[in-house]
Amino acid sequence: MSKLSITAYTFGVLFFIVSFSFSIYYGIKVVTHDLPSEKKPKETYHYHFVLIPEELDNEYWRLVEKGAKAAAKDYGVMLEYVGPKQANIEDHLKTIEMSAASKVDGIMTQGLSDDQFTPLINRVIEEGIPVITVDTDASNSKRMAYIGTDNYYSGYLAGRAFVADTKGKANVAIITGSFYKNHQIKRVQGFQDAVKSEKDIHIIDIQESEISRVQASEKAYQIMQEHPEVNAFYGTSALDGIGIAQVVKKYKKNDPLYIMAFDTLPETLKYIREGVIDATVVQEPFEMGYESVKMMIDYIEGKKVPSVIHTNTKILRVEDLPPASRERMEEIQ
Repeated sequence: MSKLSITAYTFGVLFFIVSFSFSIYYGIKVVTHDLPSEKKPKETYHYHFVLIPEELDNEYWRLVEKGAKAAAKDYGVMLEYVGPKQANIEDHLKTIEMSAASKVDGIMTQGLSDDQFTPLINRVIEEGIPVITVDTDASNSKRMAYIGTDNYYSGYLAGRAFVADTKGKANVAIITGSFYKNHQIKRVQGFQDAVKSEKDIHIIDIQESEISRVQASEKAYQIMQEHPEVNAFYGTSALDGIGIAQVVKKYKKNDPLYIMAFDTLPETLKYIREGVIDATVVQEPFEMGYESVKMMIDYIEGKKVPSVIHTNTKILRVEDLPPASRERMEEIQ
């Protein structure tokens, strides 16, 4: 082999070794270089609670959920919002049983009047899992506490406002969410007691909507057909007033009926601005959700928790809405 060939060969080997060494060195630098971590820090929770509504997609219960989740974020709680898609007692009870089997730290649920509810709640509590009822109480059970509206008082408040607005003269039909649920029963009872001394207010009919705006509409239409003398309605669930308003707006444009509704869902407020719904009972679902989480934490941590906390209730009419809202509605009309 010539000297020139040996020199070229030697140079090539050295070049390969140097290149390989640099590749290894910078490869290690890239791998070991401190890059920003893409992993989010693992969140730590102090407690695991479950909120079980009447039905998952009910707009009112979504407001309760919103409040509960806000408190959960503030206090480091893992909160699950689970329950029946549509109001169904069997699904509701099953959800409570599954939550208890999962050994959650606390259960917040709407109280049910069914005979199956109280024994189940008592059994869950005996297993060491605290239960707080929200929106609707189950006072005969061993639940730790109740937070929500005083439903009898809210019905009575609606009745007295109804008397004032109608000047004590009306043929009224009542559409209630349920004939069997405690909060609906009390809202009807309170209203009846508030108007019973008025000789010119007559309760013509009471129908059940099963917490459905479609059913509320159908029942309102049926009542108007069967009882043409009816000139006022009272709806006791968040969806009843909306269902009634849909029918009244469609069939009674030139002969409006008085409507007393419940709650302040966006559609309810829209009908108030339009003058279709005259008044509604205001509850505090966000506050119920938020405070139920705080109450559960206090109970677990050994603090004193009142057995009953009633959230605020009042009547809202169009004049109580923000002026800007009324002005926008007037412009639209």
